[in-house]
Amino acid sequence: GSGDDFMKKYDPRGSLAPRDIVARAIDNEMKVRGDDYVYLDCRHLDHKELKSHFPNISRKCLGLGIDIAVDLIPVVPAAHYMCGGVKVDMNGESSIKRLYAIGEVSSTGLHGANRLASNSLIEALVYAHRAALHSREVINNYSFEKGIPAWDLEGTSHTEEMVLVTQNYKEMQTIMSNYVGIVRSDLRLARAMRRLETIYKENEELFRKSTLSRKICELRNLINVGYLVIKMANERHESLGLHYTIDYPNRNGSEF
Repeated sequence: GSGDDFMKKYDPRGSLAPRDIVARAIDNEMKVRGDDYVYLDCRHLDHKELKSHFPNISRKCLGLGIDIAVDLIPVVPAAHYMCGGVKVDMNGESSIKRLYAIGEVSSTGLHGANRLASNSLIEALVYAHRAALHSREVINNYSFEKGIPAWDLEGTSHTEEMVLVTQNYKEMQTIMSNYVGIVRSDLRLARAMRRLETIYKENEELFRKSTLSRKICELRNLINVGYLVIKMANERHESLGLHYTIDYPNRNGSEF
């Protein structure tokens, strides 16, 4: 790398800018320079304090031959947190009564368009506590169904084509990263939707004929979530927080 501190070009706060701005800046620099990554420089920080504050990252990097206190750390933007999810109320209860969603799978509304660092931990603890208290109050009024029939395996078989599932997994990751990632556009989203429809048809055919497996079900769920993300990204004709599109680069306050 050239050693340039490029963040000041994108935001006066430099490296302390919000994570969505930093991620877009890194993504743009990689595209402009044709690099596979940029470097994070922590060499100016106190070595002992740095390693004690980030012990897991330090151990992981050491395993890769990188000392975070003395070496430049190669970094790229990656999916880190899902701000959306299953809509819940203040008790973590979804629109389906007695069905609770907590943590990253839920949408509490606390984060808005971008999550602040560490807020997710507090959110998970608070909502887990509230959900536990709420469920304890309502559970005594209901009985559990015990006569649910076993899964009917008739007409299915153990698939020997798991390579198809694995390949579709990889395709999903590539599609969502390249077309529905940090920087979006109408063209990229349309292409992602077309690719996703092909994967959906392939997986549904396999799903109907195969004995249920975790991999097939997970892929099916991934496709559904991918569809929802693309659909809603298409609906929002503005850039806001984690959602940035080159076709609508400004925020539309009336739609917020």
